[in-house]
Amino acid sequence: MTHPLADFLAAHRIHEVECVIPDMTGIARGKILPRDLFLSSGEMRIPKSVLLNTVNGQQPDNGPFVGDTDPDMVCLPDASTIRVVPWAAEPVAVVIHDCQEWDGRPVQLSPRAVLRRVLALYERQGWKPVVAPEMEFYLVARQQNPHEPLQPPLGRTGKPEVGRQSYSIDAVNDFDPFFMELSNFCDQHQLGVETLIHEAGPGQMEINFSHGDPLDLADRVFLFKRTVRETALRHGVFATFMAKPMEQEPGSAMHIHQSLVSADSGRNIFSKEDGSASELFMHFLAGLQTYIPQLMPMFAPYVNSYRRLAPFMSAPINVRWGYDNRTCGLRVPKSGPEARRIENRVPGVDVNPYLAMAATLACGWLGMRDRLQPSEPTIDSAWNVSHELPRHLEDAIEAMRACDAVKEILGEHFVDAFCAVKELEYATYNRVISSWEREHLLLLV
Repeated sequence: MTHPLADFLAAHRIHEVECVIPDMTGIARGKILPRDLFLSSGEMRIPKSVLLNTVNGQQPDNGPFVGDTDPDMVCLPDASTIRVVPWAAEPVAVVIHDCQEWDGRPVQLSPRAVLRRVLALYERQGWKPVVAPEMEFYLVARQQNPHEPLQPPLGRTGKPEVGRQSYSIDAVNDFDPFFMELSNFCDQHQLGVETLIHEAGPGQMEINFSHGDPLDLADRVFLFKRTVRETALRHGVFATFMAKPMEQEPGSAMHIHQSLVSADSGRNIFSKEDGSASELFMHFLAGLQTYIPQLMPMFAPYVNSYRRLAPFMSAPINVRWGYDNRTCGLRVPKSGPEARRIENRVPGVDVNPYLAMAATLACGWLGMRDRLQPSEPTIDSAWNVSHELPRHLEDAIEAMRACDAVKEILGEHFVDAFCAVKELEYATYNRVISSWEREHLLLLV
């Protein structure tokens, strides 16, 4: 039987195939196989525990989550995800795989499986979520010492940016060679990116994606991050998706626009026939308000993530909502009834895109299922409202562990494993003695 991807590999004269899965942190794990071996094997086998790696390569006690023998899982290629790797010296393809147990069931720890689980809830109701992510990131000068603050890179002028350059065309043009190659790579990689703007911070950029299916968009964001990093390295700079890379500058977010359409008619069910907001729209909003604080480890997964969530720094500190109000965690952009949507402004760009999309859709689903009611819209600045989000990762993990509704939707096995990964990352961080402590405590206390 002919392999479903054989024609693609032959047409592009592919020599090697990168077989990848996203782990819980969103890092690509997997194997690189010669084309013939990829075609003959039809699958990839790797330890299930690979999904449990922390961002610094550790693992919690994985016995409760994968079994005492650390067994393999079967990873099958999703043919819809295959793409040519545009920066490779030789013809190379990449294909994202789905993780399965030996009996064919999805591996509950797999981020793709978690997102599929949430999407299945909508599918059973005849609904299709539509999302559009906005990705912010910084270009920074290359450096080797992690103890030194990051610096803006030098552009065509040979000078670093000074001051805030929000929406500046000239500031973007200063990095024309980088963006021209990035645009070319994104086209070849079929990532469907649309708008490029310069954000507020020096060297901070934003790229928006066209709206579409959540799983497809999560795949594209997963591949996009790697594309940006590879392109930056080719131009002598670093690209970072840290949520808060510079102390005095705004953080970087992954805002997620989301709406719901009927699977049969394609009509936006957030709007009534007369164009007004539907009850489902209000319930979805209320679900986000209620459950975002319980799911913060999926929206703000690292210690650094919470440094971004500060007032007057273009990031939310609460889950208030408002019409075209960017100070709120939940913004409803001005639009016609057919484009009514909600922008979740809470997630940082450091998220695993599969888990962030699963989380935001899970919140909305719970709101609709339980017919929750939102607060009144905020018409002035929400920065004057008290914090409604966890202030630290440790508090966020505790809240997620305690939320039974979240475990029901995402799977208790996944929630326990994910929280174990986050707890290990926090414990590792907490052992570090910072430069602030040495500077202010060493000789003064």
